[in-house]
Formats: sequence, C-alpha cells, structure tokens
Amino acid sequence: MSFSYIFALLEQLNRKDSLEPMNKMFFVPFISIVLVALDYYVWMAVKTAFKKSTNRIQKTAKYFFWGFTVFILLGIVSYNSLPLHAWKNELRVTFMSLVMISVFSKISIILFLLLEDITRFFRWGNNKIRKKDPSAISRHEFLSQAALAVGAVPAATFAFGILSGAHDYRIEKVSLKIPKLPKEFRGMRIAQLSDIHSGSFFNKTAVEGGVDMLMREKTDLVFFTGDLVNNESKELTDYFKMFSKIKAPYGVFSTLGNHDYGDYVKWKSPAAKKENLNNLMKAHELMGWNLLMDENHIISESGEKLAIIGVQNIGIGRFPWYGNLAKAYAGTEEAATKLLLSHDPTHWNAEVTKNAKFKDIDIAFAGHTHGAQFGVKIPGFDTWSPAKYIYKQWAGLYEEDGQQLYVNRGFGYLGYPGRVGMPPEITIFTLS
Repeated sequence: MSFSYIFALLEQLNRKDSLEPMNKMFFVPFISIVLVALDYYVWMAVKTAFKKSTNRIQKTAKYFFWGFTVFILLGIVSYNSLPLHAWKNELRVTFMSLVMISVFSKISIILFLLLEDITRFFRWGNNKIRKKDPSAISRHEFLSQAALAVGAVPAATFAFGILSGAHDYRIEKVSLKIPKLPKEFRGMRIAQLSDIHSGSFFNKTAVEGGVDMLMREKTDLVFFTGDLVNNESKELTDYFKMFSKIKAPYGVFSTLGNHDYGDYVKWKSPAAKKENLNNLMKAHELMGWNLLMDENHIISESGEKLAIIGVQNIGIGRFPWYGNLAKAYAGTEEAATKLLLSHDPTHWNAEVTKNAKFKDIDIAFAGHTHGAQFGVKIPGFDTWSPAKYIYKQWAGLYEEDGQQLYVNRGFGYLGYPGRVGMPPEITIFTLS
C-alpha cells in the first residue's frame, strides 16, 4: 500500500461518520498496541546494539527511542480526535511523514530480525556450548547492529525523496497512434497533469518551476485529470495565480478526482460541503480551465471533429462513483476521435472497455495512483511499484482491443511529501 493510500485511509477514519462510535473508540487503542509491540521488538535490537556503550549513551538512546514513540502516539490520538482543519497543513504533512518513515524503517528492521529469530528457533534445543572469544562481538549483537543499519536505509531513502524527489518534475513524451485520427488533428500536442494536491505543497518556487516547464512545451491542449486539492478548496489559495498561468490555444480541460469532493473531512453541515465543492468548481472557471462535469467539448477543424469527454470521479471498490459517462458521451457520436478524461483508471475496465456503446472512445486519460510515489526502475526491466498490486493499470500507456489508457503518475503528492523512484510527471502527447 502506498503512502497516499495510507494517508487517505487515515483521513477517511478521521471523518465523523467513517466508523461506528464503538469501533472508533477502540481504533486508537488498537493502533497504539500494535505500534508499541513493533517498537518493543525493535527496541530489543537497539538495546543490544548499545550494549557495550556507556550508561549515559544507553540512557540517551532509551529516552530518545521511547520519547519518539510517545510523540507518535499522542499525534495519532490528536489526529483521530480533532477535525482536519484544526491541523495546519504543514504540521499534518510533517507528522504523517514522520509516522510513515518511522513505520517503514522499523518494518525493515523487524523483517531482518525475524530471519535471525527463525534461525534461532531451529537451533533451539542444541545444548552444546562452544567456547567463544570474550572480546569478539556476539552473533546476536552483530545482527542487531546490522538490523539498525538496514532500518537506516529506508529512513535515508525517504528523507532524500522529500528533499529531492518531491519536485523532481519529469517530462514524459508519448506518441499516441490513433488509427482513425483525421489528418487535421495529426501532430496535435496535448499536455496532461494530474493529482496536483495543492494542499500538500511546501515549496512554491519548485512548484512554479514545474508549471513553467509545462508552459515551455507550448502544447495545443492541456488536460488535468483530477485531485486539485486534498480536501478543501481553500488549499488552492496560495497556488491559484500559479496554475492560472496554464493556457493552451485549444484550451485547458479538467475533471474532478475523488479528493476534490471533500469526502474525507468533517463538515459542519451538508451545505458547507456543497459550498466547498462549488468554490472549487468556481476556481477552475476563474483559472480559465474548462471543468467537464459529465460533459463534452467538440473541436472542429475543416469539418472533422475531435471530442473531449469529461466525467466526474468514477471508481470501483472504496472510491466513489459520481460520474455519468452516458451523459458525458451524448452528442459526440459524429466525432471521428474521442478522448476521455476520467480520474480513476479502474473506470476504464469497469465501463469504457466493457460497454459496446463506448468502444469508439479512442483513449482515456487518468491519474489517481501516483505510481504509489515509490518505485524502482532498472534499465532493461519493467518499472516496479507497489501500485501494481493494487491497480491493474497504474502508470503509463495500456491498450486493449484497440482502445488505449494512459495513467499519469501525478504532479503532486499526498501523505508522504516526497517521491522515491517515481518522480512527478508532466506528460506530453503527440497524436498520430
């Protein structure tokens, strides 16, 4: 499971109506017991590693280790009991980063130690005592120190992902071959952004650099495929002028993602939630973006038509189905080429490729997965990411029976404010 999904889950649990009162009452104690158990197991390794250190160093290690555990537990209690708007965005992002880096590092240590414990289990019962050099380090001490070194690797990696990977924007150039594409649209260049999550940003200069990178491409069209904010429309305030700079000759077209509806926030009333969504929709308009709410837009050139179809969020599983593709599709029948904007890639197989009516949709553009914000790419091999175990289509270009889907790995980030091996993406398509 990726950082963004963990963060979304915690925000879902933070909602007033996300859990029954009795279940919510036991949520924090349960999580606390699990975390303390994990920490105790790791502490055995830390204690062993500092066994030969001075008493002062051993006490310092002990207070620091368990003090950090108490800090995390108090943070979780606060996060679960207070509404999200009570947390400043920077504080929330920092806290979630510490939790995730800590948990992943400790899991690495635990997996390493488990190997030793399994080995020791099979040696159990062997009463033969071998003489050892008292000055030599014991195997258990060695493994404890090695486990801490192993745990330091993900901590350092994820820290680097914050400092360097979060805004390491990459241009991905993709040639889209569409068999029935009229010659009037051949060579058309389209830029795609997705999953901006403006509420997570902490470096305005870097974000502006990403926007400038996009604008230097001078594309004919720009598509944005959802999740402009994490939860609330006001998150866009500091970046409104920045994203208003995004323009294109044929226009900027956008759609909503699951986070844009404010479903992960405790609202004072249904009216407040509705107002938030209306404010976000108005922001699209004021930025000059054409928000497609189950609608379409036709571009005509010399009598030939290209249809841009946009649906509200449609997802399967734990994500909402708000959109209406049939409604958005209506009126595009005569268009030779049909391009679909749909935030969640699961919609493609759930409806687009499944329904004969939509078989003439040439390509769908999606986002949502973030590529898990973590991956490994080795030359000559496919890119690996935990996202592949959650989504059938999670990043890049896919094709089934003549229909295509492109999944953008996202411009921003959620939860963990960084990226490791899965840099933020600006996609530039050329139609042919």
